[in-house]
Amino acid sequence: MKTNRLRTLWQSGGAAVNGWLAIPNSFSAETMAHQGWDSLTIDLQHGVVDYQAMLPMLQAIATTDTVPVVRVPWLEPGILMKTLDAGASAVICPMVNTREDAQKLVAWTSYAPRGTRSFGPIRALLIHGADYPEQANDHIVRFAMIETAQALDNLDDILSVEGLDAVYIGPSDLSLSLGCRPVFDDVDPKAQQAIDHILARAKAHGVVAGIHNGNPQGALARIAQGFQFMTVSSDARLMAAGAQQVVAAMRAQTSATPAKPGSGY
Repeated sequence: MKTNRLRTLWQSGGAAVNGWLAIPNSFSAETMAHQGWDSLTIDLQHGVVDYQAMLPMLQAIATTDTVPVVRVPWLEPGILMKTLDAGASAVICPMVNTREDAQKLVAWTSYAPRGTRSFGPIRALLIHGADYPEQANDHIVRFAMIETAQALDNLDDILSVEGLDAVYIGPSDLSLSLGCRPVFDDVDPKAQQAIDHILARAKAHGVVAGIHNGNPQGALARIAQGFQFMTVSSDARLMAAGAQQVVAAMRAQTSATPAKPGSGY
């Protein structure tokens, strides 16, 4: 079974550059996967992606060495197990607010005796190899999202759960929970204090800290702080930004230059 490259990268002290997939399409996923991301996260929570769209997206990502990650819609055993059976190497779980939530996440993503994951790795065996059942517990990376005031209150209890590999900060939800503006990068001071606290406590517990970012500048600043899993934009945002640049350049030129008669081509 291949080593999970996220674990290798983190063990060397590096930071993973993660892309985000909100578009339910295998070709767009394949295109993103060939651009050099360390990992790509298929978003089943807020993206317009369901399980049937996720499967061919995972197959598309598998044409590269990019690590396939899935953010599940919620802390629920069925979708966590089906996501792993489909071949995801990491899962991001929203709204983990208590130690019990974190324990459930670890249990539902681990085979016995470590956990209670049901056995049926229908595609995972194909993509990861015949020794998947023996290696899966140590291969899979488990992210708990820390994005509420309640999670902050229970932070050390969450981080102390054995088998939890990483936490992932959703700056917008965390900001909303603290009465701040729901933004990615330029967060309000109260939200920034919370982010700094999460990072410090994660490091104290030996847990990797990741965070969502809106642009490369914000992500690079977070790496300098010590974050090791950096999401930078999404397929939908990148497509919109690229299209805007092209249209703006065309509008600027055509509005400055009178149109000339000629071929419709």
